[in-house]
Amino acid sequence: MDILLVASAFNSLSQRVYAELSDLGHRVDVVLASQGDDQVRAAVHELRPELVIAPMLKTALPEDVWREHTCLIVHPGPPGDRGPSSLDWAVAERAPRWGVTVLQAEAAMDAGAIWAAEPFTVTPVGKSDLYRNEVSDAAVTAVRTAVRRYAEGSYKPRLQTDESIDVVWRDAFRQERRRIDWARDDTETVLRKLRGADSQPGVRDEILGREVFLHGGHPEDRLRGHPGELLARRAGAVCRATRDGAVWIPQLRPRKNSGDPAPFRRPAASVLAAWEPSLELPEAPVPLNLPSDRRTWTDIRYRQRGDVGFLGFSFPGGAMSTDQCRRLLAAYRHALSHPTRVLVLGGDRDFFSNGIHLNVIEAAPDPAEESWVNLNAMDDLVEAVLRTTDRLVVAALAGNAAAGGAMLALAADEVWCRTGVVLNPHYRRMGLYGSEFWTYTLPRRVGPEQAHRLTTEALPVSAASAERLGLVDRLVPAAPGDFPAETQRLAAELASSPFLDARIAAKSAARAAAEGERPLAAYREAELARMRTLFFDPEAPYHALRSAFVRKAPSASPRPLTPPPGDLR
Repeated sequence: MDILLVASAFNSLSQRVYAELSDLGHRVDVVLASQGDDQVRAAVHELRPELVIAPMLKTALPEDVWREHTCLIVHPGPPGDRGPSSLDWAVAERAPRWGVTVLQAEAAMDAGAIWAAEPFTVTPVGKSDLYRNEVSDAAVTAVRTAVRRYAEGSYKPRLQTDESIDVVWRDAFRQERRRIDWARDDTETVLRKLRGADSQPGVRDEILGREVFLHGGHPEDRLRGHPGELLARRAGAVCRATRDGAVWIPQLRPRKNSGDPAPFRRPAASVLAAWEPSLELPEAPVPLNLPSDRRTWTDIRYRQRGDVGFLGFSFPGGAMSTDQCRRLLAAYRHALSHPTRVLVLGGDRDFFSNGIHLNVIEAAPDPAEESWVNLNAMDDLVEAVLRTTDRLVVAALAGNAAAGGAMLALAADEVWCRTGVVLNPHYRRMGLYGSEFWTYTLPRRVGPEQAHRLTTEALPVSAASAERLGLVDRLVPAAPGDFPAETQRLAAELASSPFLDARIAAKSAARAAAEGERPLAAYREAELARMRTLFFDPEAPYHALRSAFVRKAPSASPRPLTPPPGDLR
């Protein structure tokens, strides 16, 4: 069918719905609702879709659109649930089970007939992590069911006047409900409030006399202090005392009226340092091989199971700053110092990596210079993976990967991917040519023609399509919470293979032969020359696109599938 997606943003769920419906053979296009009702009407008039689907919508569809076309809304709540903050309430009320409902648009919010519904387990993680994983899995299943039912033509959607459906209206979840009382709230309550707003909108609070939004929360098992007191820092995060413990807060976002020139999310310690240069919070380091019984936070861990090493990392939003790249490279070298036959890279859940840290770059005194330094740090990490010849390296993608983060995965010998993952192996939407040795790894995997198509069309790729193209070697059909155990099982199986020594020897010989044909240094030099020109040209589209992305400005394109201007060939 011809299907039009209407979305407030082309976010992770919108991309996954686009990619998976395209895999089924449907012709899918996208229009951003943030461009206004007229743009939505124009897209509907031009494309004349058989079906309109709204995977993520913050505003109502124009009445003339939903009256004249079948429009399906993806609502992150179970049948009968209504209101704009469904998932927030699920986290706040510690619901063990929740659901996603695909319903037909009508005048009353979330009141339309139900085409499909899918339940899911509410895992105690951040709301954005839950949204990109359990919610996304349920949503895609429900959308596919609804599309199939619509195409068959015989299904009658269930009206919400059905007596078996309990209708519940939930108001918008406002900051008053999120407010933390540091003197009275226990640690679990604080964590629940932080997790319920980890990406958006954050929890409004006050630190050092300034209003700020707190993003993300993790427990701490040893540090203690007066409730609300800042206790320590670690890997860019800050630790703050509760009445019966402490929590780690990775990111802060200054309020727009706070006077901070960078009112967007970035590492908490750097925000506080910019406000109070004299503030000296003690560093609270933990070992890379942190014992499993420790209930504390760190963004990089190493553990070993027999002949397999696991280098885990998890950075907020998947972005990797200069500091994070350098610390991960140091951890990678630490991992190489252990005699393993297989080394697995990747976190237990959520994003694998999205490449350089645009928020940190935007906040830097010289964004062009910070872009350059950050990219070189990312290249150093990718090069270290490419030059590893004494063991097999596996990139295990529990979550999405994009741009340089996707190329980090491709540097490994094998890429394993959870079936719900979406890949964006391109840079063009940020106005960049790209680096991280993509001109070596991408054509080697998919061929030069497909590499050109992927990087110029700049479209999201489903896990299934990635396997067909050769971007991914193994699909792991596991629920989000089961992915780590399944990865560990597969890695142990690989390490015990009688053919592993021969594979490692062949890998080493192939790397030596490739180095003789064209050294890795030559790929890096050519890519960086293109990137340096873009970074240090103040008129290059990258700077405006980066600023708009970081500050969440509406997209300038009425169609997000149209790459931004600029010849990057």
